[in-house]
Amino acid sequence: MSKYGTEVVKVDGLRRPHFLLNLRVPSSMKKKKESAPTTKPVRNAFEVISENRKAHYDYFIHDRYEAGVSLMGHEVKSIRERRVNLKDSYVRIMREEAFLLNCHISPYSKIQGYQELDPIRTRKLLLKRSEINRLMGQAGRKGIAIVPLRMYFKKGFVKVEIALGEGKKQYDKRATIKQRIHTRETESAIKKATRR
Repeated sequence: MSKYGTEVVKVDGLRRPHFLLNLRVPSSMKKKKESAPTTKPVRNAFEVISENRKAHYDYFIHDRYEAGVSLMGHEVKSIRERRVNLKDSYVRIMREEAFLLNCHISPYSKIQGYQELDPIRTRKLLLKRSEINRLMGQAGRKGIAIVPLRMYFKKGFVKVEIALGEGKKQYDKRATIKQRIHTRETESAIKKATRR
């Protein structure tokens, strides 16, 4: 008995008055569990920054590799502003290391005049030793080049997709253009036929 004269019953290790045991609490009055607060909004896991479309026009693309790039802090900020050009860039393997040459990354807009920066400096590519050895063996053949296809952010890191490219002859380029025009015309014809 409690000091107020009601019978007290122990339930789940807690002492409760007997008249509260059989009462149902409406679901609107129940405490809702609070969800854990989110720390940061999740960024896109994959965000393309720049593409080298000319590479697909000039080369037959064979093996593709993903490589990290060794950059300075202001270059990453410029890349976030999408101030990158991969058009005339290429990859060379020197002293058993891969380097990205002739890739133009414009200086970051907020620090101009602060430093003299070379926008087309040589940048080291981060690849596994087995991948570098495979690229060295393939790139030694005549007519094969290593070309960057695109640059993108992957989980916050800058990555470059490189590929082995076999140079196209002029007639191959013409055939590619004809094929592209043919597929475009077929798709438009199919689209017109399905509208009716």
